[in-house]
Amino acid sequence: RDKAKAEALARQCGAPVSYGSYEELLADPEVDGIYIPLHTSGHIEWSVKAAEAGKHVLCEKPMSLNASEIDPLIALRDQKGLVISEAFMVTYHPQWALVRKLISEGAIGNLRHVDGAFSYFLKDAENMRNQVDLGGGALLDIGVYPTVTTRFATGAEPQRLRASIERDPDFGTDRYVRVEAEFEAFNLVFYLSTQMAQRQQMVFHGDEGYIQLDTPFNARIHGAAEVMVWNQKHDKMQKFPFVAVDQYRLQMEEFVRATQGTGTVFSLENSQNNQRVIDAAFASDAAGGEWITFE
Repeated sequence: RDKAKAEALARQCGAPVSYGSYEELLADPEVDGIYIPLHTSGHIEWSVKAAEAGKHVLCEKPMSLNASEIDPLIALRDQKGLVISEAFMVTYHPQWALVRKLISEGAIGNLRHVDGAFSYFLKDAENMRNQVDLGGGALLDIGVYPTVTTRFATGAEPQRLRASIERDPDFGTDRYVRVEAEFEAFNLVFYLSTQMAQRQQMVFHGDEGYIQLDTPFNARIHGAAEVMVWNQKHDKMQKFPFVAVDQYRLQMEEFVRATQGTGTVFSLENSQNNQRVIDAAFASDAAGGEWITFE
C-alpha cells in the first residue's frame, strides 16, 4: 500500500520488483499467483479481485465471514480455470495424514469422542483479532482449526451443533466459545478463547485407545509436533515425532504444484463446508444455544 515501504522490503528480501498498490501488483502479467494474508474481512474482496485478474489465489483462513460468500470464488475458479484455495496449512502436515490413517485403520477402535482446545491471550485493541468489523474474534480466527482437523481426520461432517459465546464488553468480539457437534458415529466438543492462557490440543478417543496431539495447529511455533497413540489400558504409548517439518513450506509447494496441474490443494467446497460449521455456531448462540441441524 506504500511504494517506499514496498521498495525497502524488496531490498531486504532480495525481491526484484515491488509495487505501490495492490492494483499495480495484480496488473503485472509476470505474477502468476497471489498469497492473501489480509484481515479476515478483506479475504473475499481481494481473492475475487486477484481471480478476476487471472491470478491463482492462496488465501489465509478463514476464507470468508460466512459460507455463502465463497460462491463467487467457486464460479471464478471454474470459469477461469484457476487454483483458488484456503490456506489451511494443517492439512498439509504429515502428522494429520498419520492421524487420518490411524483412525481409518482402527488403531483406536471405534472413534467415539473428539476433544479440542485452542486459546491465547490478546487484549490489544489495535489488533484485528479484537476488531469485529475486521472479522476478529475466537470463532473466525481459531475456531476453524478444531473443525477442519476433525473433518480432515475422519472424513465426516457434523449432523447438528450447538454453541455458547461470551463476548468482550469493550471489543464486542467472541472471547470464549464452547461448541458441541454431533457426527453420525462420534461427538466433537471444543472450546476457544482469545483471553485465556495459551493452549492447544486435540484428542481422538476410541473404545480401544486414543490419539493425542499437543501441538495440533501451530507446529514448531507452539511446540514440537508429535502424535501419541495410547492403548485401551493406558499402559502402552506409541509416539510419532515430526521434528523438522515446516507445514507452511509444504503448503506453498503443493499450491505451486497445483498451479502446474500436479498438486492437490484444500478445495473451496471443503472451505464452504468448514465455514458452515462456524456459521452454525454463531446461529446457535444467537438462538440461545439451540441445536442447529445441517442439511
